[in-house]
Amino acid sequence: MDVKDGRTVKGINFVGLRDAGDPVELAARYAFEGADELVFLDITATVERRKTLLKLVKQVAQQVNIPFTVGGGISSLRDVSEVLEAGADKVAINSAAVRNPDLIDEISKNFGSQCLVVAVDSRYETGTNWVFVNGGRKKTELETIPWCKEIEARGGGEILLTSMDHDGTKQGFASDLMVRVNAEINIPVIASGGGGGEQHFVDIFKNANADAALAASIFHFGEIKIQGLKKTLADNNINVRLE
Repeated sequence: MDVKDGRTVKGINFVGLRDAGDPVELAARYAFEGADELVFLDITATVERRKTLLKLVKQVAQQVNIPFTVGGGISSLRDVSEVLEAGADKVAINSAAVRNPDLIDEISKNFGSQCLVVAVDSRYETGTNWVFVNGGRKKTELETIPWCKEIEARGGGEILLTSMDHDGTKQGFASDLMVRVNAEINIPVIASGGGGGEQHFVDIFKNANADAALAASIFHFGEIKIQGLKKTLADNNINVRLE
């Protein structure tokens, strides 16, 4: 769930955001419908130089009984502590990790790698996959695969890999990028960006060995049902938790 101004939003290639509903209501619905995890990203917290909306995090945490990851505006150990105390099971960092890579080490050392997800927003330009920060607004000098390797070396527990080129397009996940990243690291990688049909999920698990797949608009707007998707995955011999 990408959240802006207290509402769930969704765009295409990180722009053109449209309202997708109340995050607390959506979280409760997804937990009831059988989602395995929820990811709550306050997508403008970093750009607006403010902290994650802790009150909203608390409200969501009260409605769900599944792992809950929160990101956006987290840039210190105190921020991590506050978010975990508000009810999150994991924190996600992105821009702050690029600005200060030592933060990955510090969070892992103080809270454990099991609660640290490092988000990587990647876009293909001039023959290379580059890392972007500030909600996809700013290109960095980091290449995606070397940065993913550094994240693992510093103690990151998981990587949330979003293809900005595929984001919101519903044309399928970036399987080629996922294959290349998975070949270089050993921590779990979550595929994000482009899921538009059940076959896209089958493909990213079977062909790219993703550890998890994240999607937003297809669930927000009722285009795919979680239980139906899980049944399709199970039918394709992909291990999923069924109710």
